Amino acid sequence: MSAPRSGVRPLCEGGAVRRARPALGILGGMGPLATADFYRRLVARTPADSDQGHIPVLMWADPAVPDRTAALLGLGPSPVPALVAGARWLKQAGARCLAVPCNTAHAYVEQVAKATGIEVLDMIQAALHAAASTGPDTTRVGILATQGTRRAGLYERAGSRLGIEVLQVSARLQITSVDPAIRAVKAGAELVEPEQQIATAAKALKKQGAQVIIAACTEIPLISGVAARIMPVVDSTDALVDTAVSRLWRAGQPCSS
Repeated sequence: MSAPRSGVRPLCEGGAVRRARPALGILGGMGPLATADFYRRLVARTPADSDQGHIPVLMWADPAVPDRTAALLGLGPSPVPALVAGARWLKQAGARCLAVPCNTAHAYVEQVAKATGIEVLDMIQAALHAAASTGPDTTRVGILATQGTRRAGLYERAGSRLGIEVLQVSARLQITSVDPAIRAVKAGAELVEPEQQIATAAKALKKQGAQVIIAACTEIPLISGVAARIMPVVDSTDALVDTAVSRLWRAGQPCSS
């Protein structure tokens, strides 16, 4: 067989492009700014010394995915069909595994993985591991998240497996501080007031005994600067990025399967 023409990448069986490293699929759009932020951080935190040294990325970012929190609260349609469609597209395009830069969407990732047969990196567990690593005696972790993430008990279940006590803000603070701050980021509003709202929630968690806070919504890291001066804040986006880098940043891999 003659060598492939210059600039043309050979294909694996089934049509997937042969890559030096396996590709990461980003199942995003929830929201668009959080997805863009995740990819920016992935590039920044990958220890590559050239363009060619970075992780190949395939992105599916559909902002029309039904609202995850509304679905969990029984106020809207399920996002599962849209998520499964996106995951199938990414798998067919050659993704080895998926990163979903949305904490609330992790209430559905088991269904997505089961329906598509592709691995989904666990953002919740990654964030809790990162929080636990902030100190040898860290066992009480505060969570700043959407109502949907709270309703699904994502951090509570994962925390119980890891021996971590998960603390949440009061229902009042969730409604008056955390939820409006998240909405402001999604709306592209000025971020001064949302930063103060998140700082207010951080102070409350500190009073409850939290030793560290997880910014457990991918919009919150964008407005957690003031909160980080009150107590340590673990960024769930960074935790997912680090998991993806650890999982995929290695040379000499075969085609994605």
